[in-house]
Amino acid sequence: MIRNETEYREAVARLAEERQRLAGHRERLEAEKLGAQGIARVLEPIECFHLQLREEVESYERLRQGILDEVHNLHGLGRILIGLRIARGISQKDLAERLGVHESQVSRDERNEYHGVTVERATRILDALGADLSSSFQEPVLPFDAELKEPA
Repeated sequence: MIRNETEYREAVARLAEERQRLAGHRERLEAEKLGAQGIARVLEPIECFHLQLREEVESYERLRQGILDEVHNLHGLGRILIGLRIARGISQKDLAERLGVHESQVSRDERNEYHGVTVERATRILDALGADLSSSFQEPVLPFDAELKEPA
């Protein structure tokens, strides 16, 4: 996950480099008359990396536009906190100042995607970002033929 503008610029530059590298490999393999299947097999790992990097760049660009993913049962909350900071245009340094912690703490937390964050800490971060988190509960849907059984 790209977490700041420096990482974004580096990823965009790397994406351009990978695009050129991929084109160069394709040209060499075609010149060797490897065949379509052989070329695809050789280039597959490079194309997968290129696709993953492109998806990360596009995801960061969506976050900067304020487009956030949903959270289900709080899975992905850390990514949402990071995305919210990006969408608000707040740097890690600014967030650290708002929280009264060192910038390295925010960087470390985001690198770990706030793994194990407490509700209290998540609330402090949301407050520092000027955001509210709302939730709702949905009852599970029972299968059509499920029978409700009396407790034993």
